[in-house]
Amino acid sequence: MLHMKQVSKRFTLHHQHGAELQVLHNVDLTLKAGECVVLDGPSGMGKSTLLKLIYANYRATSGAIEVRQADGRTLELTQATPRELVRMRRDTVGYVSQFLRVIPRVSALDVVAESLIDDAADQAHAIEAAREQARTWLTRLRIPERLWDLPPATFSGGEQQRINIARNMIKPRPILLLDEPTASLDAANTQTVIDLIQEAVARGAAVMGIFHDAHVGQAVATRHVDVAQFRNTAKDIA
Repeated sequence: MLHMKQVSKRFTLHHQHGAELQVLHNVDLTLKAGECVVLDGPSGMGKSTLLKLIYANYRATSGAIEVRQADGRTLELTQATPRELVRMRRDTVGYVSQFLRVIPRVSALDVVAESLIDDAADQAHAIEAAREQARTWLTRLRIPERLWDLPPATFSGGEQQRINIARNMIKPRPILLLDEPTASLDAANTQTVIDLIQEAVARGAAVMGIFHDAHVGQAVATRHVDVAQFRNTAKDIA
């Protein structure tokens, strides 16, 4: 589903007279359908940067990132057009980030339902069907019904993260990226997220994640990758 070939990422620090920060160096990594790869390593090793390269929030400095899309075709992200990247995010790659970013005043129910409506020909029917699925996800993730019609910006951190999880996992995309999805959750909701990840892997999704709780990573991983191997400390600052 994913192949990273000799991928490096370097940031230019303009406030430090153009100094360069080498974050990742020569990443060779594959991700297959039906597996969950957990990225290990201490903070600052570039784990989140690696996920953002796959989601194309960042452009790789060098190398190639090939993603097999939902239609079976391969997209090389470093050469992709903005339109191709939008399509990839819509249909192929789901990404649960550490922060929920939504349009103000849109209800939690519609935030979660949004990704199921985009391409539907019969919008009225699609909206109600999507909202029904969203209700199921909100219930499973223990979001009180009294909050469903309120904008998530008013919610607690844990509630916002559960909205974030539901929003990005409700549509069964072939690839799922998870950046510390359980960081602000209690034990019961953490177990629910573990169950959701295991269900995604069981249906054949290719999952890659970062988990601050080691027991969560152990529960979901089919393979671990130590990101420290992709650091070139001699070139951290050039």
